[in-house]
Amino acid sequence: MRKIEIFDTTLRDGEQSAGVNLNSIEKLEIAKQLERLGVDVIEAGFPAASKGDLESVKLIASTVKGSSVTGLARCHPKDIDAAWEALKQSAEPRVHVFLATSPIHRQFKLKMTQDEVIERAVEAVQYAKKKFAKVQFSAEDACRTEREFLARVTEAVIRAGATVVNIPDTVGYITPKEIKDLFGYLSSHVPNIDQAILSAHCHDDLGMATANSLAAIEGGAGQVEGTINGIGERAGNVALEEVAVALHIRSDCYQASTDMKLNEIKRTSHLVSKLTGMIVPANKAVIGDNAFAHESGIHQDGVLKEKTTYEIITPELIGVNSNKLVLGKHSGRHAFKNKAAELGFELTEEKVNEAFQTFKDLADKKKEITDEDLFSILADKQTETTDVAHYALNMIQVQYGTEHIPTATVSVTLPDGKEVTEAATGSGSVEAIYNTLERLLEGPVKLHDYKINSVSGGRDALAEVYVRVRYNETESSGRGTAQDVLEASARAYLNAVNRVLTLEAQQKERQKAQV
Repeated sequence: MRKIEIFDTTLRDGEQSAGVNLNSIEKLEIAKQLERLGVDVIEAGFPAASKGDLESVKLIASTVKGSSVTGLARCHPKDIDAAWEALKQSAEPRVHVFLATSPIHRQFKLKMTQDEVIERAVEAVQYAKKKFAKVQFSAEDACRTEREFLARVTEAVIRAGATVVNIPDTVGYITPKEIKDLFGYLSSHVPNIDQAILSAHCHDDLGMATANSLAAIEGGAGQVEGTINGIGERAGNVALEEVAVALHIRSDCYQASTDMKLNEIKRTSHLVSKLTGMIVPANKAVIGDNAFAHESGIHQDGVLKEKTTYEIITPELIGVNSNKLVLGKHSGRHAFKNKAAELGFELTEEKVNEAFQTFKDLADKKKEITDEDLFSILADKQTETTDVAHYALNMIQVQYGTEHIPTATVSVTLPDGKEVTEAATGSGSVEAIYNTLERLLEGPVKLHDYKINSVSGGRDALAEVYVRVRYNETESSGRGTAQDVLEASARAYLNAVNRVLTLEAQQKERQKAQV
């Protein structure tokens, strides 16, 4: 059974999804869960992109020890230096450098010849090798690159010191047969291929990312790169959970496996979905809510008689808990703390107390408390930032009627500690709330996106609202959770604004430090 390395780029390529904006605490929480999931490599970000990204990568690299942490870098010394600054304290410092190789990129983007591309790639790998024990090189748009030239590039960077060579299907163009043949070609036409691992990085523009990644493994790939839930640029990347489960279920076909702890998949998927605001479709393979639902009478009859008639994946395999009723209004703090640890959360005593109080308040209103409810409460507390003065919601009241203009009255504590109350109208209840909040804030807020999702089933389910706004010339996302949809909407709006205030405070601190 061949071991396939799993390279997770949720925090880098995944965060490039339109509208996704994670702060450093959220990135760290995802990284720690990826470590529990058992991925081999976590690509934590692009350190040279910004000072904030560098600091986030550094934080993850100094915390995560069970997975190797890497950062992306262009083939420029300053990018590689930034990556070293962020990663030098990690358990296994490694860097991921990239350069485009396809004719269309060489002609229109790089304006470089084949020889110039090879020269630039070799220089970058050699420079990176002076600092990093492990260097990965990616030939951007490799799947639209001439095979002979791609083989030349691969041989050259391996000779320069690359330990992994990534062959990305950057635009999701290739087919399973073609990528299998491509990896087979490189395996047989690159003389020093035994000195490096070939890696596949497939995008899903034509819906073939999983099929292409599995075909690449058949062709000789020893590493697969992707994201949780398949998030990423445009149509996204290959969903790593699909690859891992496919290799497990069809081990007879692929004769390959990963070290991923499959029973951590659902929890990881839930965390990524919650923090990014990207809802998992119900019919999503492996992790969708309907993945184990059977509507057809014939299917139901078959499953009742023998599950394997229509279920090739058991819910337990990916960590779906069939017993969803976990705690109630009479549960104590000790049981709550144990459940938090079971769900993978490591909270400070202060955060445990805050989360427990939120749980007790909810238990007084909600008949059944599910794992999903607890996960939402704990994730909110774990990623909550209180080190910067921010806006706090005190009270909200909405008047609505089909024959009346919706009116919202909101009380908020300002960053300076002053409590103020304001009212405004709108064409709907949510608009009335947001018009009121905008009157309370310093500066205009533009709402770009608004999403609402039910945390669990039932009429008393928690509502989760995700918004994307522009405030103080900065785009930000926010989340809010409450039993009432309107309260959740208000909390999400303020959360997005508070994230901007936190970012501005961090930038000021960095400027002071530089002075």
